[in-house]
Amino acid sequence: MTRKLEVGRKGPKSGQLKSAVIFLHGYGADGNDLLGLADPLGPHLPDTLFLAPDAPEPCTGNPFGRQWFPIPWLDGSSEAEAAAGMQAAVADLNAFVDEVLEENALTHSQLGIIGFSQGTMMALETFPRRADPVAGIVAFSGRLLRPEALAEEALCKPPVLLAHGDADPVVPFADMGLAGDALVSAGFETYAHVMKNTPHGISPDGLSAALGFLKAKLPG
Repeated sequence: MTRKLEVGRKGPKSGQLKSAVIFLHGYGADGNDLLGLADPLGPHLPDTLFLAPDAPEPCTGNPFGRQWFPIPWLDGSSEAEAAAGMQAAVADLNAFVDEVLEENALTHSQLGIIGFSQGTMMALETFPRRADPVAGIVAFSGRLLRPEALAEEALCKPPVLLAHGDADPVVPFADMGLAGDALVSAGFETYAHVMKNTPHGISPDGLSAALGFLKAKLPG
């Protein structure tokens, strides 16, 4: 039994729905943390519906936020609890995506993903293991979990833009290179953008890179 995700949304500026972007927030935040990005992105993607689901669990480390799965070095959970939590969250996210596609009569090729931090971990774990590739994944300031399993377990290879601040004190900047190496080795179309002097966040130039990537990959 999957858990239903609460979701915030902002409709297409044009009133015509040709694509959708799903935001996946980080640990201790919620969907509203990223939904505001629809405001600068929307005028350039006028036919796009923006969706920002809340992660399924209250955050152990921040009772006012949400988490996709526990993080042992932050909340004292075990590796087994983290792995089980991630597996459950992937099932929840897959069910949410299926519902979005069906309700809006969209295909995978009309869907873009923007993840941040733990949301990036979810995106890179989930979408290569779906049967059909989404239009593209923007992976901000996160890491690829289980890189050794990617090549064998990937069922599809959506294009990926990795973007990371070179001054990130939360998720090391080196994790972008590790993810890039694994993605390229597994045959993914992979791009990278370094957000100069940026800590754990999304810089204006990083958002511009994400917009250019999504405009190139989404229809319409």
